[in-house]
Amino acid sequence: MSEILVKKLNQLNTLIDLIALINSTLDTREIRKRAIEAATRLAEAEAGSLLLIDKNSGELFFEVALGEKGAEVKETRLKKGEGIAGWVAEKGEAVIIHDVQSDPRFFKEADIKSNFVTRNMICVPVRTKDKVVGVLEAINKKADRFNDDDMEMLSSLANEVAVAIENANLYQELKDTFYGTAQALAETIEKRDPYTGGHTKRVMNYSLAIGRMMGLNKAELENLKLSAILHDIGKIGIRDKILMKKGRLEPAEIEMMNMHPKYGSEILKHVKQLKDIIPGMRGHHEKYDGSGYPDGLKGNQIPLAARIIAVADTFDAITTDRPYSKALSVDAAFDEMKKNAGRQFDPEVLAAFLDAWKSMEITA
Repeated sequence: MSEILVKKLNQLNTLIDLIALINSTLDTREIRKRAIEAATRLAEAEAGSLLLIDKNSGELFFEVALGEKGAEVKETRLKKGEGIAGWVAEKGEAVIIHDVQSDPRFFKEADIKSNFVTRNMICVPVRTKDKVVGVLEAINKKADRFNDDDMEMLSSLANEVAVAIENANLYQELKDTFYGTAQALAETIEKRDPYTGGHTKRVMNYSLAIGRMMGLNKAELENLKLSAILHDIGKIGIRDKILMKKGRLEPAEIEMMNMHPKYGSEILKHVKQLKDIIPGMRGHHEKYDGSGYPDGLKGNQIPLAARIIAVADTFDAITTDRPYSKALSVDAAFDEMKKNAGRQFDPEVLAAFLDAWKSMEITA
């Protein structure tokens, strides 16, 4: 088998592996990063970049740029038709430039900002259906010169990148719609009680700040976010005369109000995709010493998400004016909650909340 054929087969195998890697995630940022790494590796180049078209302005911007000065390059924007990338985006044609510095289309500002010298490049359009959405570049061949095989491989990669980005964007749109629907539902329930305006959003923000401070990973934070948004969903089953009562509740009314975590879990159990959300939502009124409800869980028996939401929920409740109590100041609220560390609250979660507040991680 000839050396050229062996190299071609190796390149194809590399392309297949890289495409599989790119399509193994629905995280748009990760897809774009992997796309650049793939382009650089596939074309045996020193660096690479991915420029996407801004839907509003039509400008090209560096979504990802790898190399020592990638951050500086990312600040650069190209108008339609500007630079080699702009030309490729406008014409929809791939090009190989062997001497970039002498090409009249070359946009020198990126090199100036990065102190990087672009000698040669392949620039291919990233196209979804019949629409160019960006440009993929491999810059400075490590050995020899870029050739037609390199262009063919990079074009194939760009096609797969376009599909992966489109799928990821569709997934993100669906997820955003779902979160928006959940938020709207929570706010609809919230509007039944005029004294709790903005409660859901604040509890969500406080919970996420605590979660980040405690080092939760992305998936855990997403579950925590949705649990916090839906933590009071069960109040849909509480009668208005109890939920909207201006004075203190009678014992029987308290008993009815305390049913809302159960009601919430009964509602959400019909949506199998929300099974990981239920524990955080159901347990947000459990107490660290076991005296809470609805299940009387104690300590680490209480799901971490529930322990986090319990702190966030209580803090918002006591720092907001209610019919039966005036809001405490932030300092007074913290002092009161510290007294209940180990009884009502997980001390570690409460400490994380205090640290997050001090480090200005929290927005109401």
